[in-house]
Formats: sequence, structure tokens, C-alpha cells
Amino acid sequence: MTFAATVLTLYPEMFPGPLGVSLAGRALTEGRWSLSVTQIRDFAIDRHRTVDGTPAGGGAGMVLRPDILAAAIDSVGGGVPVLAMSPRGRPLTQARVREIAAGPGVAILCGRFEGFDERIFDARAVEPVSIGDYILSGGEMGALVLLDACIRLLPGVMGAPSSGDDESFESGLLEYPHYTRPVEWEGRTIPQVLRSGDHAKVAAWRKSQAETDTRLRRPDLWERHAGARVKPPSGARHTSEDETK
Repeated sequence: MTFAATVLTLYPEMFPGPLGVSLAGRALTEGRWSLSVTQIRDFAIDRHRTVDGTPAGGGAGMVLRPDILAAAIDSVGGGVPVLAMSPRGRPLTQARVREIAAGPGVAILCGRFEGFDERIFDARAVEPVSIGDYILSGGEMGALVLLDACIRLLPGVMGAPSSGDDESFESGLLEYPHYTRPVEWEGRTIPQVLRSGDHAKVAAWRKSQAETDTRLRRPDLWERHAGARVKPPSGARHTSEDETK
């Protein structure tokens, strides 16, 4: 089954963009996934093809109209999740990417200006998603990121099915560091354990490095991985150090 991707945007010319080359581009040519791009402006109802309006209550910028967005979303049909790229959305995770990639496809709504009229999320099953705590000019770059993350997980795209098993976030940790030839470079050598041929020692070293890097670089991930401290049962009485003396 081909993974069907639909992008709803004011800038269709941005697609497939980088998704037309490398692994994603080859997979597109091979028919492992398909891409359909919808121009949101085609659903405008006036001769000026207006898609936005001034913010209710005042303020700078413009807001994408819910009636135009709804018409564009409805044109996609059902059967796939509809995601809206928005800094107000839930952070995209590798687990969510795997869920999407395992399905029949996805429709991605790309925002512009000040974003979407909030009523679109009440009226349609649209999931707001964020790729990070920063602001882009529009949702197109986020859509490219999301699609690339999904496409590389499709069967046959990466080659060996196990290619992504040890990558960052798959086990809740950052990936361990990598090395390759030459053995020595600018006075720096590949760690001896990686040249030992002892697979058990290599595995242990990689696990240790992944844990250390995650703890130092992403304490939020480390806390989730290590697990929160076990809370005492409800109603249990704490015993202080002084009381035990």
C-alpha cells in the first residue's frame, strides 16, 4: 500500500522540494509514497481569492479564515489524519511519526501569517503539531520535516529494516557517537573499544555513551527514560532521618 501524503498550502511550488531527492525522492519515484499538493487559495469565495482576515479583537497580522480552510480540508476526504503545522501544537515525537508512517497516509495543513482561526480545530478533526519551540515563516518547512521523518520509515526506503533501530529517540535516548576512517585524525583516535572486535564490549560502550550524552544534553529525555522517583503509597507516613535515630 502506498503512503499517500497531501499538503494544503498557499505555496504549492515548495513541494516536493528536498523530498524529491535522496531516499525520499527515490521512494517517490518507486511509488512507495505519493504526494498531492492542494492550493488553499483555490477555495476562496471572492474574486480576489482572499484567504485571510484581520484578527478579531485587534492586533497585527492576518488570520487564515475557517471557511476557506474547512473547504480545503474537506476536499481531501477521510481516511487519513489531518495535521496542522503550528507552534501552538503538541511537539512532534518519533513515536507519533511511527504511528503516522504505519498508516495509509497524512494530510498536512500549512499555516501562514498569524495562523489559523481556532474554530477550525473545533469543527474538523485537525491535530495541531509543532516541530520545535521556534517560529518559521510558514508551515511548509515543518511539513517537509514531518514527511521526511515518516517516509524514511516506510518499508524498503532505508534498505535494512533494522537501519533505524538504534537512532536517537527510538529507545528514549540520544544515539551513541559514531566514528569511521581514518583511525587517527588530527591527533584524535577512534576509541579502542570500537576496534577491539568484542561485540559485547562495543554494545556496553555504546549504551553507556548514549546514557551519558542524553543525561548531559537532554535532561528532559533522561528524566523520562530513567523514570520519575517512586512516590510513597497514598497515606503512607514519611519517616525523617531524626526519627530513625
